[in-house]
Amino acid sequence: MTSRKPQYLSLHALETFAAALPVRDENGQPKAFVYGGAERTAISAQARRRAERTHSRRRANQGEGPLASYSSGRRTREWALFTRDALVKNHDWDPDQAIYAAKAALEGLGLKFGEKESTALLTKVLFYAPEDSGDRIADHLNTHADAFNTWLTEYTAAKTEAAAREEAKKNAKKNARKKTTTTADPDAPAEPAAKDSKEEEVKIPPLPKDLRTGILTAFAPRDAIDITIFGRFLAEVAELRTVDGAAQHSWAFTIAPAEHIDDFYAAADDAKLERRQNALDFLDAADNAGAGMTGYQSLISGTFYRHAALDRHKLRVNLQASGMTAEEAETAAQAAEAEFIQAFVDAVPRAKANSTASTGTLPNLVLAHEGARPYFYAGAFQRHIDETSDGPAALAGAKRLLDHHRLITTKRTDATPGRLLTYDLDIQELIDQLTADGTLPAAEATTLEQLTA
Repeated sequence: MTSRKPQYLSLHALETFAAALPVRDENGQPKAFVYGGAERTAISAQARRRAERTHSRRRANQGEGPLASYSSGRRTREWALFTRDALVKNHDWDPDQAIYAAKAALEGLGLKFGEKESTALLTKVLFYAPEDSGDRIADHLNTHADAFNTWLTEYTAAKTEAAAREEAKKNAKKNARKKTTTTADPDAPAEPAAKDSKEEEVKIPPLPKDLRTGILTAFAPRDAIDITIFGRFLAEVAELRTVDGAAQHSWAFTIAPAEHIDDFYAAADDAKLERRQNALDFLDAADNAGAGMTGYQSLISGTFYRHAALDRHKLRVNLQASGMTAEEAETAAQAAEAEFIQAFVDAVPRAKANSTASTGTLPNLVLAHEGARPYFYAGAFQRHIDETSDGPAALAGAKRLLDHHRLITTKRTDATPGRLLTYDLDIQELIDQLTADGTLPAAEATTLEQLTA
């Protein structure tokens, strides 16, 4: 379960956005925090992880990249719907019967569903599982249809009994209110309305062992390698082991003080504009003047530092725990690491992607190195870059990051020099100069693939 390489792969990047908003808070504003006495614009680790996870899944599903031969995970509340679709499509079940059975099976497992009409078919929690889990559950229910239908009869009886008890409680309260209204002194002050007690809880009969085991197996990570990288947690079902992910991600933050603008925009109403342009007198033109909609959007600019680390030992442990042999886990781990680096470099959060083109961003600089522990270089930017004296943030940040890495590898025997890659003209000149001086603290990679060497 242990790679011959050092346990941790550390990745660092400098990345510049201009007039973009890759992530925002609940008010539509840029995320930010104060660090080193200056406010920094931020991109959350959650946004980065989702961008990288979905980027890799999209590539794998299209047959691209090192993980093309493996399955992927999907984080969703719609597992009952996926199971229903598979029962209907693959096994010719009636749609109404299929959705009832799918929801019942997941409730029997311990998952709870929403209480509103709009969420009644959605689990209360997001659940991260292999994309084909719904197909596998459907196959299992269809194969064991006799045992499942026997259990489903018990489930329906329990539901019906609970509904009857709930209706009886409601009727008793209604009758009590009527009696109180009839006998009460009309001049007496009104009694406060009694609060409704909690809805009658349905005691779901336990699923037979074979049925339960089959559904649990369908949700097991198996070869969905992204689950072993990013991890998952589900408290509702004890047997579904929590997967402690092998990847760590930091929040990205600007290395210079935060810069953002509130951009005013006006959207034209096409029909209104056409009437104005074709108006035959000034009154018609005046009636159709003005924008169709106006508003503000916040946009940020700046160079960000971000970091991620991959625990190679934990990755191999997770892969073997999902059922792979040591040899299979080693092959999968190498593929996963190559894809992890690729997603770190290429994936970008997609918020406002169409109106800012932010997903076309490439990092100014990427540094990959190894060690017995992860290395997070946020401390290099506690003193923020002052562009009035230090020059452009990306170039000044690259100098500082490389100097910091040189210091670490000089003083730590468990950190390797590693490899670096740039897509920035100014930083390429810096690397060429340091190479000529013999002071470049890492080997230069000319392609993304060389970062995995």
